[in-house]
Amino acid sequence: MFRPKLPDIPTPPPTVAPQQTQPPAAAGGRSVAPYLGVGAGAVAAVVVVGVVLTALLAAVAVSAVSVAIAAVVLRSLVTGAHKR
Repeated sequence: MFRPKLPDIPTPPPTVAPQQTQPPAAAGGRSVAPYLGVGAGAVAAVVVVGVVLTALLAAVAVSAVSVAIAAVVLRSLVTGAHKR
């Protein structure tokens, strides 16, 4: 008596899957392997060049720091000799 009446839920219409409009691509005589080889080789070359450039930059930075330290030490030795 005190229960509310819920409306009937209509059933949704059945969905139709869309059909494929393009036929599948025909397999050509060329393989994809040469393109993959070129791409992998190019990526490897870029990585190697990046590593080499980073190593060169690090070597230049270490050399600059060592030259700066040597200059400070030599300057302190020269100014100490002039004061005596």
